[in-house]
Amino acid sequence: MAEKPTQMNPGDEAPPGTPGTGEDICPVCGGTGRTDQAVCRNCGGTGRIVEGIGGA
Repeated sequence: MAEKPTQMNPGDEAPPGTPGTGEDICPVCGGTGRTDQAVCRNCGGTGRIVEGIGGA
């Protein structure tokens, strides 16, 4: 059975579950999933983005 591709939103730095990443609140909509009465395009309406954590 083929694995379903993971959908990424424009604000995501990597697919969900990628080692070294984590969820954070979308900086564009502040976690609401909406901007100007429309779905936030940065997070796809989820209110969350996936970004790299840690770093040097």
